[in-house]
Amino acid sequence: MTPSEFFNKFKSKYLWGNLAAMVLVVMFLCLGVKYGLDIYTHHGESIAIPNVRHRSYADAERILDDANLKMVVSDTGYVKTLPPGCILEQSPAPGERVKSGHTIYVTINSPHTPTITLPDLIDNSSLREAMAKLTAMGFKLGTPQYISGEKDWVYGIVVNGHHVAAGDKIPVDAKLIIQVGNGMRDASDSVDYVDPVYQEDPEGEEDEFEEVTAPPTEPETPAGTSQSSTTAEKKSDPKVQEKKTDPKTP
Repeated sequence: MTPSEFFNKFKSKYLWGNLAAMVLVVMFLCLGVKYGLDIYTHHGESIAIPNVRHRSYADAERILDDANLKMVVSDTGYVKTLPPGCILEQSPAPGERVKSGHTIYVTINSPHTPTITLPDLIDNSSLREAMAKLTAMGFKLGTPQYISGEKDWVYGIVVNGHHVAAGDKIPVDAKLIIQVGNGMRDASDSVDYVDPVYQEDPEGEEDEFEEVTAPPTEPETPAGTSQSSTTAEKKSDPKVQEKKTDPKTP
């Protein structure tokens, strides 16, 4: 191919037409991506989130739907003064600006009162221990009721006039009354008195010990006369004299 033939190919309308078509396609692709993403992501668009707290579920869903927003229940709570099913909290918070189609997560009020399992405290702890544990678990406590028994010892728990036991499900808004001992014994309690048992001596056996009321007293004698008095007693004793006069006695 001569140089003239090579440069003549650049003068071909077919070549330049293809190049122009390729450039147009690239441009349209770039513009399409740019504007398409803006439309898909709602670029530059923002919607203020309406306040749906303390609204019923149906009203909240309608309000958010009118604002082109979606609503999803993420959790439940319990407020006694509010009707069941009303909105307690929402996220994001009211007033924040989001794009159309954004999801709003809400917490609704439970129709049933939550319950807590009663721990093992009856006849197993003191008043101070029971009150500290029940308060930490979220129970509401009333004034303790004192009954006969060991002082400050828990003997029972009453809810709405009924005795409850460990493991029972107690509503969180119920008030617990702890029955605790006042340190006094009930008059109706029975006490068994046992007489002491003494071991008796066998029949016929006498006590070898003799009761001594006072120590015996002996007359005091002078030291010089003790030997002479002893000699006199020997002389006056007939047995001693007989022994001396007996010829058979050596």
